[in-house]
Amino acid sequence: MDRTIGVIGAGSWGTTLANLLAEQGHKVTLWCYEADLAERMEQGRVNDVYLPDFKLSANLQVTSELSHAVATKELLLYVTPSQVTRQVLRQSLPNIAPATIIVSASKGIENDSLMLLSQVFEEVLPKNMHPQLGFLSGPSFAKEVSSGMPTAVVAAAPNGSVAAAIQEIFSTEKFRVYRHNDIIGVELGGAMKNVIALAAGVADGLGFGHNTRAALITRGLAEMTRLGVKLGAATETFAGLAGMGDLVLTCTGDLSRNRSVGMELGKGRTLEEIMSGMQMVAEGVKTTLSAYQLATRLEVEVPIIEQMYQVLYHQKDPRQAVVDLMSRNLTSEIL
Repeated sequence: MDRTIGVIGAGSWGTTLANLLAEQGHKVTLWCYEADLAERMEQGRVNDVYLPDFKLSANLQVTSELSHAVATKELLLYVTPSQVTRQVLRQSLPNIAPATIIVSASKGIENDSLMLLSQVFEEVLPKNMHPQLGFLSGPSFAKEVSSGMPTAVVAAAPNGSVAAAIQEIFSTEKFRVYRHNDIIGVELGGAMKNVIALAAGVADGLGFGHNTRAALITRGLAEMTRLGVKLGAATETFAGLAGMGDLVLTCTGDLSRNRSVGMELGKGRTLEEIMSGMQMVAEGVKTTLSAYQLATRLEVEVPIIEQMYQVLYHQKDPRQAVVDLMSRNLTSEIL
């Protein structure tokens, strides 16, 4: 059944998901913050800034008017940077229809509040809308999905029928969606893997090899799991698509923005130099701060995240960070 859908956020991932939905016959309106880009996308049928190599479906309408993208939609998909999601959601709220399914595909932990985005949505939205929330995550580079490469992700929701509806709406022959009920685990995996990917990139930039990367991925997964379980997530979630799957992709893939930032740090460039040359957001930079602060508050040991925090926010030399990680007190692998 064709649906009316609003996609909020026209970065590479938002544009990709909007186009995927439109190509299935759904009537999709994509909200783009930049009015000039929205006009070019509507007329030229391409996102020349964030996804320049792919034509947009005729079923996809692009607008810079948030109310137009939100009003009278059966499903709303938020794909905004995590640090502006609360503001955009608040601006959307007056135009959201009461029965709308609301899905977040953003990944991050809000700075200052240290809230997961599910908590942000629950705080902004009225309680009667909470059962209609869902969260989409998993290993998925926008460019590969747009190219039609087989991809599997996961949709987590508190309501089984909502999870099933999201699964049915988004799934195609090339884009497979699994259901899940562990919202905290799915969300935290999607947020924290970006921090570990920064560390993996630093290791690559320093010239280290596959041994180092494997150690970072595995021990990074342990840190994600420890923090997730402390917040109420299920351990097994981190062995799935939103945990290990997304972590491996982001730590090894050449399309990973977070890994790329880490590589440049490892080569000796400053964070300011790196970020000034980027058009797209590397969520892991800000998530490192909030993940470190959240782990500190909960008294969870996260040595890789702690070292990335020191490198990013206190200009610690990456080589010294590696030395400090490797010279920690010897301990058991399973804690």
